[in-house]
This record gives sequence, structure tokens and C-alpha cells, in this order.
Amino acid sequence: MDIRTLKPRRHSKTPIYLQLYLRFRDAIGEGRLSPGDRVPAVRSLASELNLARGTVESAYQILISEGYLIARGPAGTVVSPHLDGRHGFDAPRAPASAPRPAAIAKATPRPFQLGLPALDAFPRKTWVRLAGRRLRGMGDADMDYQVPGGYMPLRKAIAAYLGVSRGIACAPEQVFVTTGYLDGLNLICHTVLSAGDKGWIEDPGYPYARRFLELAGMRLVPVPVDEEGLCVEVGRKLSKNARFAVVTPTHQSPLGVALSLPRRLALLEWAHENQSWVIEDDYDSEFRYQGRPLPPLKSLDRYGRVLYAGTFSKVLYPGLRLAYLVVPDDCVPKFEAAASLLRMNSPVLQQATVADFMEQGHFSRHLKKMRALYGERRGYLVAALEQAFGDALQIPDRAGGLHVLGYWKGEQSDSAVAEAANAQGLAIHALSIWKMKGQAADQGLLLGFANLASAEAARGAVRRLLQAMKRT
Repeated sequence: MDIRTLKPRRHSKTPIYLQLYLRFRDAIGEGRLSPGDRVPAVRSLASELNLARGTVESAYQILISEGYLIARGPAGTVVSPHLDGRHGFDAPRAPASAPRPAAIAKATPRPFQLGLPALDAFPRKTWVRLAGRRLRGMGDADMDYQVPGGYMPLRKAIAAYLGVSRGIACAPEQVFVTTGYLDGLNLICHTVLSAGDKGWIEDPGYPYARRFLELAGMRLVPVPVDEEGLCVEVGRKLSKNARFAVVTPTHQSPLGVALSLPRRLALLEWAHENQSWVIEDDYDSEFRYQGRPLPPLKSLDRYGRVLYAGTFSKVLYPGLRLAYLVVPDDCVPKFEAAASLLRMNSPVLQQATVADFMEQGHFSRHLKKMRALYGERRGYLVAALEQAFGDALQIPDRAGGLHVLGYWKGEQSDSAVAEAANAQGLAIHALSIWKMKGQAADQGLLLGFANLASAEAARGAVRRLLQAMKRT
């Protein structure tokens, strides 16, 4: 195969790594690369095409994950011997300049997708270097079952980070590494709660947490949220003796408001009076674009009633499946006992890579970079929405987060708009589905902006939204 045919177009709207992926895929489908053929090494191909190694690595990773290529270590990377003409290669193929939508959907995030950080800005080279070093140095201890709570160097790194950046004083033993926020909720349910317990939950609030708690047998009491966050006094009236409250005080999900200091203190006082638990989901507190991040409830907790949950999904990447829970010191033995039975640890090599990433200063540098980047990208989306919708979409000014909330004033329902848009490849959430069933709901659209890399990308995504709405 002539390497010159792989050369990407620098000014194409399609990312270079995707162009490279598509050229390899087409070469395999058209027979220019046969099963078993060896492809160029990453370093040599990057040098030949004058590309960054990370760009070539990204294309190869997609090809390997989809089964087109097989990595054989020192023996090199080859076209899969199993591709023998029975995998749809005989069908007419779209030209590389107009790749099939299905192929792009596998490799790129959908416009407006929530809960996804900027994948194009992740420091892949640094990450791969750290992960590779850990993998090469893997010993017997790394292959054994891990202690309850997670890899201790990572727990130490998290405790140190929380002490400096979030004002939370905790020992590493109080930190429990989990495979996600819902895994942390599972640990809480098995340790300090029982099926049938009543609990406050923000309304509107994170629907996956709500569904998980309902499946765990909890009886949820929807408590309204206004511009000062959770209405604590309303919660007292609805269920004063509730056993727990689930809150997102720093950046309420999905409204984006912060819980005011008087209500923070009132919530902690209620928990102390009733010996109830406050489950604090601090899911994207790092991304505040005006002033310093707000202090978490945990930093104000004098009574030991706050269970603090954080995640690496928004600050690194969600496929890592890594989060953590900080519990009061006197609860550590109970949580260790439950964690030893649930066996919720993620692979130790991933935990070790994150620990190295934090200890060597990459984590803090990455956060600083992303705050500036997300501030720009939020501005791109807000400007595009205001230009396209005018007064039909009211966008409140929020200080942080990874999504924009627009209150919808059009004739169509927000759920109809979201359904029409998502059928065309977008990823919009209707605000109404974040409300408890049977509760009156404001009409609004939730739009992620982290992967809108330019003003033009934002305008293009908004145009697609308008076109989808016209079809309804």
C-alpha cells in the first residue's frame, strides 16, 4: 500500500485522526490491505505523514477496537486475519471526504452530549506514558485482590487534593475508591441505610441517582429547588424525619444554582438533629469560571453527617470508571466491612495511573487548562443559541458546569424538541424528564458544550438543532 494515499487533508472539517482511520478502513475494505498485512509503526507513519504520534495512535486505537487491526507487540500491528470478505466490505463505500455517519458516531461524541469532558483536550501522551510505565512494572501484588477501599497511594493522593483544593480534612482511610457515583450510592445503601428508608432528593435532580435509589428500595421525597438551591424548610415540612438527603450543593444538577450558605447550615443542622445523612454529590465543582470554586458541604460538617462523593468522569474521562466517597472517621470500619463484601474496586493499574497523574502535578495543570477552555466553549454555545433562538430560549447566567440550561418558551414541548433533535444524531436532554414523575415541570433544554471546539462548531450544532425542530 502506498503511504501517500493515507495523507490527510489539513483543512478538512473531519479531524485528522478520523481521516486516517477512514483511509485505513477503506483500504482494507477495497483489498489494498489484505488480512495479515503489516501496517506501519506509529512512529514511522507519524514521521512519514508529518503528524503527531498521538494522532496516529488515536486512529490505530479505533481500528484495533473495531477489529480491523490486531496489535502483536514487538511483531507489529497487522490487518486482522479474520477479515476474509464476509464483513460487508463488498457494499459500495462512501468516499473518505464524506464518511458514513455510523462510523463517525462510534468515534466522536454527539453534539450537546451531557456528562462528557473535552476528549480532544485530554493529555493522551502523558496518560499513555504513565499507564505504560505502570503496566511494564506490574508485579505480583498488582495481580492480587485489593484491600477494601482501593489502592492506598490513590486514596492518599485524593485526600491531599481535597485538603488543598476543597478544604476537606480527611485521612486516606476515609476515602473509598469506587467504580462510579452510583457505586458509591450502592456502598452507602449497604452500610448506613435500609430498604424502606425515606430520603429527600432534589427536584429536578439527577435521574439516574433517583432510579438507582428507587431500585434499592428507598422511598424518595421530592424537594423543590429554587435560586438558592434545595428548599430545606420545605423538606422539613414534607418529611422532617427522613433518613437521608441527596444534594448537589456546589452546582445543582441540572439547574446550575449553588446552595446558599444559610441553607447549607440549615441542612447540616437538620441532619444533626435527626441523625440523618447528607449525601453530597460534588460532581463538577472543579469547573467554575467566575471566582474560586465554592466550598463543599463536607468542609462545614462539624457533626460527621456528610458522605462526600466525587468523580473522575468529568475531569478525566468517563470510560475510566473511577470515583470516590469520603466518609466520617467513625464510620470507616463499617464501610470497610461493606466494601470487602461488595468488591467494587476498579483495576489497580488504572488506580495507580491516576495516582501518578495526581502526584506528579499533571492533574492540577489539566484542571487549570480545562477551566479556561470550558469558559471559552460555553461562550461559543451561548452566543450561537442567542443568535438562533432570541427570546424563545432564556439562558440564565451560571458560574460553572459543563452544560447550558435554556428555558424553552416555544410552542413544542421540551421533550418533543429533544426527541426530534436526538433522532438526527444530537444528544439533548429535556428538563422535564429530570423532574419526579407527576410533578409540574418547567420547559427547558440541557445542552453540553465541552466538545464544541470552536464558535463554528457551536453554530453548526445549533443549526442542526433548528433543522430537526422544523421536521416536527
